[in-house]
Amino acid sequence: MQDELRDLYQEVILDHGKHPRNLRHPADANRRAEGHNPMCGDQLTVFLKVSADGTVEDAAFEGQGCAISVASASMMTEILKGKSAAQAHALFSVLHSICTGEEDGHDHSRHNLLAGLDDEMDRLVILAGVREFPVRVKCATLAWHTMVAAIDGQEAATTE
Repeated sequence: MQDELRDLYQEVILDHGKHPRNLRHPADANRRAEGHNPMCGDQLTVFLKVSADGTVEDAAFEGQGCAISVASASMMTEILKGKSAAQAHALFSVLHSICTGEEDGHDHSRHNLLAGLDDEMDRLVILAGVREFPVRVKCATLAWHTMVAAIDGQEAATTE
């Protein structure tokens, strides 16, 4: 089973890395943040269109980085559409736990926010492979840190 998960991880990373989804700058984005990973030079900008009620209506990114960084950003933009800002924060927390192998506690409010998002969380499990390469955790989480910064009205994020 471990080999099957590793093969799936590689396949998904390669697909999203070579053919990133939502690699664009939407003209109607109303949130934006710059992200930088000084360890390997990944740089990206996350663009969000967030409605008045806090729903992410559109998510996109621009920039350059390693295949893991680009793939994670691509996956993130697909997953976020239609989610509330609170759900986006909760998904970031799940992703961070998946990538680091660290549990962040049993937060019942987060659990409620994630109810019904099983497909999204299953997609994030693909990124668990970065745990084997700790320096790559920052690559996998850069877009997500940047997305949280954009939602929170911050202009920049870093993995440091």
